[in-house]
Amino acid sequence: MTVEVKIGITDSPRELSIASALPAEDALAAVEAALAGKQELLVLTDDRGSRFLVPVTKIAYVEVGAAEGRRVGFGS
Repeated sequence: MTVEVKIGITDSPRELSIASALPAEDALAAVEAALAGKQELLVLTDDRGSRFLVPVTKIAYVEVGAAEGRRVGFGS
Protein backbone atom coordinates (compact mmCIF):
# COMPACT_ATOMS: atom_id res chain seq x y z
CA MET A 1 0.00 0.00 0.00
CA THR A 2 1.26 3.45 -0.87
CA VAL A 3 1.40 6.18 1.75
CA GLU A 4 1.17 9.85 0.81
CA VAL A 5 3.36 12.36 2.62
CA LYS A 6 2.57 16.05 2.18
CA ILE A 7 5.17 18.56 3.36
CA GLY A 8 4.54 22.26 3.69
CA ILE A 9 7.66 24.32 3.00
CA THR A 10 8.12 27.73 4.63
CA ASP A 11 8.29 30.65 2.17
CA SER A 12 6.65 28.50 -0.52
CA PRO A 13 2.97 28.64 -1.53
CA ARG A 14 2.97 25.00 -2.65
CA GLU A 15 3.37 21.78 -0.73
CA LEU A 16 5.56 18.82 -1.61
CA SER A 17 3.56 15.63 -2.11
CA ILE A 18 5.38 12.29 -2.11
CA ALA A 19 3.81 8.89 -2.76
CA SER A 20 6.04 6.49 -0.84
CA ALA A 21 6.11 2.70 -0.74
CA LEU A 22 7.13 2.86 2.94
CA PRO A 23 4.61 1.71 5.52
CA ALA A 24 2.90 4.65 7.24
CA GLU A 25 4.65 3.86 10.54
CA ASP A 26 8.11 4.02 8.92
CA ALA A 27 7.34 7.29 7.13
CA LEU A 28 6.03 8.79 10.36
CA ALA A 29 9.12 7.58 12.26
CA ALA A 30 11.42 9.24 9.69
CA VAL A 31 9.52 12.52 10.03
CA GLU A 32 9.55 12.37 13.83
CA ALA A 33 13.29 11.64 13.94
CA ALA A 34 14.04 14.58 11.66
CA LEU A 35 11.82 16.99 13.59
CA ALA A 36 13.27 15.85 16.93
CA GLY A 37 16.60 17.36 15.91
CA LYS A 38 18.38 14.09 15.23
CA GLN A 39 18.90 14.99 11.56
CA GLU A 40 19.36 18.15 9.51
CA LEU A 41 17.49 16.75 6.51
CA LEU A 42 14.28 14.80 6.12
CA VAL A 43 15.05 12.11 3.54
CA LEU A 44 12.16 10.28 1.87
CA THR A 45 12.07 8.03 -1.18
CA ASP A 46 9.02 7.85 -3.42
CA ASP A 47 7.56 4.73 -5.00
CA ARG A 48 9.65 5.29 -8.18
CA GLY A 49 12.95 5.47 -6.30
CA SER A 50 13.45 9.25 -6.37
CA ARG A 51 14.93 10.68 -3.17
CA PHE A 52 13.66 13.91 -1.63
CA LEU A 53 15.84 15.87 0.79
CA VAL A 54 14.10 18.61 2.76
CA PRO A 55 15.95 20.81 5.28
CA VAL A 56 14.22 20.41 8.64
CA THR A 57 14.43 24.15 9.30
CA LYS A 58 12.19 24.79 6.25
CA ILE A 59 9.39 22.37 7.20
CA ALA A 60 6.13 24.13 8.12
CA TYR A 61 3.96 20.99 8.49
CA VAL A 62 3.88 17.31 7.54
CA GLU A 63 0.82 15.20 6.77
CA VAL A 64 1.23 11.41 6.60
CA GLY A 65 -1.71 9.36 5.38
CA ALA A 66 -2.86 6.61 3.08
CA ALA A 67 -2.94 7.61 -0.57
CA GLU A 68 -6.39 7.25 -1.99
CA GLY A 69 -7.15 6.49 -5.59
CA ARG A 70 -7.68 9.53 -7.76
CA ARG A 71 -11.30 10.13 -8.60
CA VAL A 72 -12.01 11.65 -11.98
CA GLY A 73 -15.22 13.00 -13.41
CA PHE A 74 -18.39 14.67 -12.29
CA GLY A 75 -19.59 11.72 -10.20
CA SER A 76 -16.66 11.79 -7.80
